[in-house]
Amino acid sequence: MKIKNPRTGQFYYEIFPPSAKELKGKTDLMREAQILWAKSGINFRIQALQAWKVVIEEFKDDLIDALCMDTGRKLETILEVDFVFSSIDRWSNISRHFFLKTERKPSFIPFLEIEQEYEPYSLVGVISPWNFPLFLSLIDTIPALLAGSAVVVKPSEIAPRFIEVLQKTINQVPDLLGVLNFIEGGEETGEELCKLTDIICFAGSTSTGQKIYQSACDNFIPVFLELSGKNAVIVTETADIERATSAILWGSVTNAGQSCWSIERIYVHKHIFHQFLSRLVAKANQLKLAFPNMDSGQIGPIISEKQVAIINDQLEDAFRKGAILKAGSIKCEELGGGYYFRPTILTNVTHDMKIMTNETLGPILPVMAYTNIDEAIKFVNSSQYGLSGAVFSGKEVEAMSIARLMKCGAVSVNHAALNGVLHEGEISAFKIYGIGGTRTGVSTIEKFLKKKVYLINAKDVKNS
Repeated sequence: MKIKNPRTGQFYYEIFPPSAKELKGKTDLMREAQILWAKSGINFRIQALQAWKVVIEEFKDDLIDALCMDTGRKLETILEVDFVFSSIDRWSNISRHFFLKTERKPSFIPFLEIEQEYEPYSLVGVISPWNFPLFLSLIDTIPALLAGSAVVVKPSEIAPRFIEVLQKTINQVPDLLGVLNFIEGGEETGEELCKLTDIICFAGSTSTGQKIYQSACDNFIPVFLELSGKNAVIVTETADIERATSAILWGSVTNAGQSCWSIERIYVHKHIFHQFLSRLVAKANQLKLAFPNMDSGQIGPIISEKQVAIINDQLEDAFRKGAILKAGSIKCEELGGGYYFRPTILTNVTHDMKIMTNETLGPILPVMAYTNIDEAIKFVNSSQYGLSGAVFSGKEVEAMSIARLMKCGAVSVNHAALNGVLHEGEISAFKIYGIGGTRTGVSTIEKFLKKKVYLINAKDVKNS
């Protein structure tokens, strides 16, 4: 399977997916290794992850180079790699306290006592997307390993070059080698994983997520899906316009808008609409494309060629229905063989346009005026998606009251898209954003554990 470079459009890399038989053999060995991994205890597992962190640091430059080739962008890549180190430390600290031995407790029946225990799923399958190849391949993997599971990861075939480097780091940590594997492959490999694992974690498109959900149902295994988003922001009449425009622009164009947590709809009170729009346009026009090299600007290429068609189709639909271009481009630009898209601001948008209803994954900011908060909330909650949102107000009490009415899992208050960088809180899936437990917060680790209880008759028994 040949892979294109997103900056040049040229085939530059080839992957070799394992056959179904090869994958079955690999996962069988991982199940055997997991038995000892689970029995080894949390301190042993923490030490193994910390040893891995040291090796990754040695390969950091190689990993960054590979990810830059995969995605065509640099700043976000450096942040991705830094995430690995902070994530290992964070989950090590969480799991160290999580697995403190629980004491036997009395029940409401005087002579019966209860002892609770966790048992990890033997083999966790992770299928991750192309927009943040490293970050989203590890967000479930690290807590699953610390829970005591073995983990097999299949990153997207669109951005796979980093797998080779990361597997080299795993190979240098003997205690981790048997229980963690990154494999190359496309849709067929993902389908096989659903047959061979005990639990599946997936982040990606709704259409692919539905297929994985069905496969998981057929194989009667738990599934955790993080799917598409159409995140909205409400800017009230009292909002700090400078703060709002800067934060919203950041939340919309980071990684060229190719994030499920990106802001893709903006609702602004009519009394400040023109002032807000003027500042947003001025700031958007200051941003440049990262072409001809990655240091030339802030906006990298569109990583997936399929996404180029989606972006162009949504724009064509919007302009046909009356949208007005205030900044940016009318379609993706082909430069040096790759595709780029400037931060683009649209007005005169309506909710019969794809740009206001379908996930875009591009740096497009459609801006609509609203009259009152009830109207704004109705606009926000009209979406079928419910990952996250944001609200800006000069009064925190007002902002929080609005945030509580927004039907989504995370709301950034007087900032935007914070759930992309802050993982302390726990997010449930709203609407068709996804299904299953949270990927953030302490209870994340619980989804990789089965709960087992011992019901003990503690009444004295005479020797017979």
